[in-house]
Amino acid sequence: MRLNQDLSGESGLKAQRRLLWGAIFLMATSSIGPAFLTQTAVFTEQFAANFAFAILASVIIDIGAQLNIWRILSVSGKRGQDVANLVLPGLGSVIAVLIVFGGLAFNIGNVAGAGLGLNVLFGISPVVGAFLTGVLAIIVFSLKDAGKAMDIVAQSLGVIMLIMVGYVMVTTSPPMGEVVVKAVVPDDYAVLLLPVVTLVGGTVGGYITFAGGHRLIDAGITGKKHLPFVSRAANLGILTTGVMRTFLFLAVLGVVAAGNPLDPENPPASVFQIALGEVGYKLFGVVLFAAALTSVIGSAYTSVSFLRSFHRSIEKYNKWIIIAFILFSTIVFAIVGKPVTVLIVAGALNGLILPLTLGSILLASRNRKIVGDYHHPTWMILFGVVAVIVTLIAGWLSLQGLADLWTR
Repeated sequence: MRLNQDLSGESGLKAQRRLLWGAIFLMATSSIGPAFLTQTAVFTEQFAANFAFAILASVIIDIGAQLNIWRILSVSGKRGQDVANLVLPGLGSVIAVLIVFGGLAFNIGNVAGAGLGLNVLFGISPVVGAFLTGVLAIIVFSLKDAGKAMDIVAQSLGVIMLIMVGYVMVTTSPPMGEVVVKAVVPDDYAVLLLPVVTLVGGTVGGYITFAGGHRLIDAGITGKKHLPFVSRAANLGILTTGVMRTFLFLAVLGVVAAGNPLDPENPPASVFQIALGEVGYKLFGVVLFAAALTSVIGSAYTSVSFLRSFHRSIEKYNKWIIIAFILFSTIVFAIVGKPVTVLIVAGALNGLILPLTLGSILLASRNRKIVGDYHHPTWMILFGVVAVIVTLIAGWLSLQGLADLWTR
């Protein structure tokens, strides 16, 4: 059973539109998980309006990384690990192992977040909520047209998150004038380096930047003729994530600018609760569950896609391996809880994955055996080099943090 979808039942325009938005929201919702919500709230409270600069800078860098990766994958018709193996034999296999390990560790956190979201909504145990989430995700991949179901779930929940966070943002009345100024001229550029590299790593690090690209390859959107479509999807994917980040940032800023401290135990939840009371807390439960469930789906799909080149049996039973991936993540959370140490190690490795993957993509862009007669724009390569440098810094900072933790 293959995940590749049969488009014969849809009109060409309708199928293309669904694939476009499916790839966009698969990438965007893969990056918008429980960590995304907490990270944005914490940085906003710490840097206030200055955080707008970090968001703007990270979106620009993210576009550079995503455009390079999606275009080269589409032209070559090969997934990320296959391109890397052609650049340097064995590199793709190393990247695949790192991404699967990191995706599995983060998926345990995603399942935990979904369980907490259902706990907020219905008062059930987070473990029971995690199992229900796992069942829902498994149902998506068990359907005959799993690709179409994945597209619909990602789009629907993505839109719900944007609407709800946007509503909270409006109610908090953030200082928009100050935000516009600080987005370009912050108080101190240097102190915003860490937030910038952290946001880049969280938005296009690890498996995330390949989520939509691999989805398009599975749907047969490959070759030079599809480059305008692919570029549009890549840009809109990053912009969708940026809009969600901006909405949440402004919602948090409105709360803290009014003098309200956030609960350090659950910063994003306190934003919703302060803004709208008990109703806001329930809305947070919906947003957390939606963010976590879509991240579970995106993480499982993309992580397993990096294994499909290892053996024909993995390609043949791809859908069942994805289901096993989700089931294993859920069981580990239920038995062990959220494995903090594993998540920290995975985060450190995640910071090093994008320089490897993007670096191999940039080298592939000038390799005719991979891209044929396609000429990759020089400005995109320069854009990609900047992203590699930024993510190398992110990886170094992650490893330093890991070393500090290890020596305690």
